[in-house]
Order: sequence, then structure tokens, then C-alpha cells
Amino acid sequence: MHRPAFPRAPALVASALVITMLAGCGDDADFDVSQQIGPDPVLPEPTSELLPDLKIAEIVGWQDDQAPAVPEDLAVSAYARDFANPRTVHTLPNGDVLVVQGREPPGKPISTPKDLVRGWIMSWARGGGGDQKESNLITLLRDTNRDGQVDERHDLLTGLNSPFGVAWFDGTLYVAAADAILAYPYQLGQETTGDPRVLTPLPGGPINHHWTKDLALSPDGRYLYASVGSNSNVGERGLEAEKGRAAIWQVDRQTGAARIFATGLRNPNGLVFHPESGVLWAVVNERDELGPNLVPDYMTSVQEGGFYGWPWSYFGNHVDERVYPPRPEMVEKAIVPDYALSSHVAALGMVFTHNSALPEAYASGAFVGMHGSWNRNTFNGYKVVYIPFENGRPAGRAQDVVTGFLEGDQARGRPVGLAIDGTGALLIADDAGNTVWRIAAADGSVTPSPIGTDGQQAPALTSDTGGEPDATGSTQAAPAPEAPAAEPPTQAPPPPSPAEGGTAPPSPSPMETAPVQ
Repeated sequence: MHRPAFPRAPALVASALVITMLAGCGDDADFDVSQQIGPDPVLPEPTSELLPDLKIAEIVGWQDDQAPAVPEDLAVSAYARDFANPRTVHTLPNGDVLVVQGREPPGKPISTPKDLVRGWIMSWARGGGGDQKESNLITLLRDTNRDGQVDERHDLLTGLNSPFGVAWFDGTLYVAAADAILAYPYQLGQETTGDPRVLTPLPGGPINHHWTKDLALSPDGRYLYASVGSNSNVGERGLEAEKGRAAIWQVDRQTGAARIFATGLRNPNGLVFHPESGVLWAVVNERDELGPNLVPDYMTSVQEGGFYGWPWSYFGNHVDERVYPPRPEMVEKAIVPDYALSSHVAALGMVFTHNSALPEAYASGAFVGMHGSWNRNTFNGYKVVYIPFENGRPAGRAQDVVTGFLEGDQARGRPVGLAIDGTGALLIADDAGNTVWRIAAADGSVTPSPIGTDGQQAPALTSDTGGEPDATGSTQAAPAPEAPAAEPPTQAPPPPSPAEGGTAPPSPSPMETAPVQ
């Protein structure tokens, strides 16, 4: 049985806190969350209460004979177990899979009683407490004969600073830690790396409220794109604390020169380029404490120079009256996200399916991993959904595909990052169940050869088992898209920075080190 350790006394304390904080909160049971899925979500009037809605699923883990539920045309299995908070999964061009495990950096300052209460409750929600395995490491999984089962397992990197996103290109493994992007010399097929260098620093502590930093590699391999979440819910720590945050950065992969690519994204993750259009997409966790049905988290394409509203507004021109001083000129330029996912689902992972071996029903869309709500009094999320795409855009309702993480008021697991493995199956990092799940076609279909998460294919190998690549460790990129679905401006104006009151950050000309607090 795979259960996270958690002492009974803190659980009772947390339970009492939940009961206390739920007292007097509104009931959202009658609200149909499906109204908030799609390009035009229903947005009720915001509510303001002394204590926010809270309902936490206790983490109980999976028994050996349990697994998530999937439709009949799919098959589910545990790809690997016994991790320590697996957050993201990343497939290398040779089919090896990297499992990034990380915990929140310690030492976050507690400025209000609410911070203390929320810390206790969220620790319970994550299954924290008791004896815990070492985390903050990257484990390599190798399926040598492409039969969907792990044959080798190696801890590639240990002792990291709360890692999350990874990318690989041309003999270098890039790791986004809580405060920097690190570059490690690494050849495909190896079980060790060289010593790292800091490619570029990222906004870090001491607060580091949203600490996860995701990474995506541009289709041409020139740039890395890094997500940096906000340092607060809606700027209550002061806008100076948000310098360089609530943003996606563009980083030159070779020099480390960086600039802000897009802003107003409260907590972006799941960065991925659409394999046909070449457009960058992300899933974003929106703000809290406006009621159980605000604000919907969302999936969106990311425009160069784009501003998406945070903290002054949400879903375009819906003003958040809590933010002072108001900035109507910022609200006016806020971009409406492409596709709402409903409120508080905590979407953290996303992957496109175009290079998969999954059935036709899942052939050209996106899977989104929903970690699950904690701040509404009926649960939302705790599943993986599929959203069909046409012509590079969402084109239909989200469909529940991988469920069963939640049972009553208990969670067996919580999905986070997603990837397509070297055989074309879906991988799910379950950070509460400490498992990586594999979702494959029920008929056993596999892809002819591995394609990496970033669209790269390995060169011919010396054997058919995923062994040693050529001496250079080079790869072949998948064919570049002919043109993006929506052309960004060739010279977009520098995006507005909340940290500087909506004025532009130092102008990149053309690339420079992005501002860091």
C-alpha cells in the first residue's frame, strides 16, 4: 500500500481549522461548473468574506490494487512508484523519461495569521508530515525494449533547489530550479551529468509564493521559455515584490540573455508549443478569495508582449476591486484567455497529443492535468481532461479522461505534469500518490520511434533498445511549423510590468538580462 506518512495530531488540528474556516462560508453546490469551461465562461459576481471557502481532500495514497479510472479504449498502469512528490515528467529524444521531484523551498515568511493557517492546511492537503523521502531530485526512467515497462531507474541529479521544469537540447540538460535555470552537460543515454552552470537567475526567495518554474524549448532550439508565478494572490505584498513575476520569460539558450515575453499571468505552468502552429501555450492558475466560483483557471496561447490582466483584472476587463490603485489603462489592454477550465481546478500540466499513439479520439488535442481545488466547499479538478483542437485552437468541450484520484473527501493522488512517453502513451506525474501513471491505447499501439517532449527525435542508435547515441548527442528537430496560427507582432512593445506600476520594464535591445528582484 502506498500511503504518505502524516501524524494523526496535526491532521486533527488541520481538521479543526478547516471546520472553523468553513463556518459561515457560502454554498457552491448548486453552481454548475461546466458553465465555466470553454472560451466564454459564466463569471458570477465576486463575493468577499472574512474567511475564504476551504475544503481539503485528505491524502491517503493508493493501495497496490488501485489505479485511476480511464475509458475502455485506454489502459492504465503504474509506470513507476515510490517517488517523493513527482511534479513533472519529460521525455528525452531517445525515449528516456525524466521525473522531476520537488518540494516548496523552506523559509517563506509568515506575515499574517492567514498565512500560518493556510500553511498548515496545505501541508495536510499535500500529505506532508512524518518521515518523508528525500525530494528535490531528478530520476531517469528507461524502457529499453519499448514495451511500456521501466527496465532501468537512475537518480540523475540530487540536492536541487525545488526543481520543476526541464528541457534538453544539443548535449545540455536545462533545469529550472526555484531561483535559476541551470545548464548541465548531458549526453543522451548516460546516467550522469557534468557540473552545472547558471544560465540565468530567476526571481526567487525569500517569499517565492509561487515557486514552480516551468520550461519549454522553442521549436528552433534557440530560446527557453520560463514561467515565473506571482509572489501573492493579488499584489497584497506590494507590487515591488512582483518584479519579474506573473510572467513568462524568454531566455537565449546559449548566452542566458533574457527578457520578459508576456505578463499578467498569475501562475503559469504547463508551457508547451503547439506542434503544428508553433505557438506557445500555457495553463494558468487564477486568483483566490473572490468566492468559490471565481476566478476560472485557464488554458491560453501566449502572445509576445501580451498582458493578461493580473492583478488589475481577470478575463479581460473584469476589474478586481481589491487592487489599489486602480489602473483602467491596464485593464483596457488585458487579453482575454482562450479557454476557461472552471474555478480553482489548479491546472498545472499540459501536453499536446499529436505525436502520441493514443486512439483517434485523442489524436489532435491537449491533455490538461488538474491538481484539484482546496478553496471552494465542493471539490473541483482532481483529474486529467482532454480538449480537442482544430487548426491550432480549442474546438470542443473538455472531456474527463483520467479520473478516480478523488474518493469522497479523500484523495488517492493529485495529477500535476504530463508528457507523451517514448512509445506514444500519456504519462501523469501524481505528486500526492508518488506515482507516475501510464495511459496507453488499449489495443497496444505504439509510435514507430520516440519523439521528445520538445519535439526532437534522436538520431539512429547503436541498438534498438534506446542505448548510446552518436558521440555528439545531437538530435533532429521535428519539422518546423510553416507559420503560427496568429502571427505575433514582429517588434512587440515591451510588456507592462506590475512591479513598476504598469510601465514597461527596461527595454530589451534586443536581449538583455530581465529584471530580477
